[in-house]
Amino acid sequence: MIQKGNKIIKGQLFEDIKKVIIEARAVAYRAVNFTMVNAYWNIGRLIVEEEQKGKSRAGYGEKLITNLSIKLTNDFGSGFSSQSLWNMRQFYKLFPILSALRRELSWTHYKMLIRIENDAARKFYLNECVQSSWSTRQLERQIVSFYYERLLGSKNKLPVIKEAKKRAKQIISFPEEQIKDPYVLEFLGLEGSPHLRENELEQALIGHLQKFILELGRGFSFVSRQQRISTETQHFFIDLVFYNYLLKCFVLFDLKTGKLTHQDIGQMDMYVRLYENKMRKKGDNPTIGIILCTEKDDTVVKYSVLKNNRKLFASKYKLYLPSEKEFKNEIDRERQNIKLLSEKKIEDA
Repeated sequence: MIQKGNKIIKGQLFEDIKKVIIEARAVAYRAVNFTMVNAYWNIGRLIVEEEQKGKSRAGYGEKLITNLSIKLTNDFGSGFSSQSLWNMRQFYKLFPILSALRRELSWTHYKMLIRIENDAARKFYLNECVQSSWSTRQLERQIVSFYYERLLGSKNKLPVIKEAKKRAKQIISFPEEQIKDPYVLEFLGLEGSPHLRENELEQALIGHLQKFILELGRGFSFVSRQQRISTETQHFFIDLVFYNYLLKCFVLFDLKTGKLTHQDIGQMDMYVRLYENKMRKKGDNPTIGIILCTEKDDTVVKYSVLKNNRKLFASKYKLYLPSEKEFKNEIDRERQNIKLLSEKKIEDA
């Protein structure tokens, strides 16, 4: 039994109810996703059919996609960029039979599959996805590790299959990740709450940092929290984004509640480069990326700026950005506040 305050919850009852909720969420997610896959297939069909009518006109397809993107975005919000519409068009061309689409696969699965140029490899990954119930993260892992090519080139295929299955099992997916899928939220016309992607500690720390940076002054203007930035196949979320009007540049903050890794640094470098490509306007200085990493009582701050940054600007930004000591003191203070609050909640329970 689980005892909390004056209430007693039977362990098995809790587990049974938890199972019902998880299964119901999974069913709801699959239903929405298959409806979305059908809709995007039909959008792709309509685009291809319209292109065929105007095939004699140079550049007709590109102009059609651009105009559609503008109008659809105005009426339905994000999710209908030119790239998204090209994906739907390609989806229909590679999977022209609607009845052959697999209900088990999501739009994210299909987005990964349409980027595989080899027809045989695409068919292999599709079948493996269905038979092995691969999540999108598991599919991505198998594609980037060249599972099909390694299997094809091996005389003894059993070790390759065993290794692939082992690696796939190590990638754990949770139902709540599916519910928070940006594609699902876009399709339903829903706003994704930043708090959905944060645990309780991260919420508190990020919220406090946002307030601290603004109160510090030094030219900071808040832009976004958990801002989504996307590559062709993946979505990433930057914890905090500011624009500093004294430095005339974007400043990105990413909080890590564990030990700093080289992957964290590489990810921030990617964020900075994506921001340079997608968001930086003429007259803006290079984007700055700051990683805040908390390991027990030690706080590490990592600044990331593009290599071609001007030396004058590099020295200037140190005058306006919070110092490592300021960050460390503020994070340590807030962590202690959170700890005391948690202890008080336990005592009151």
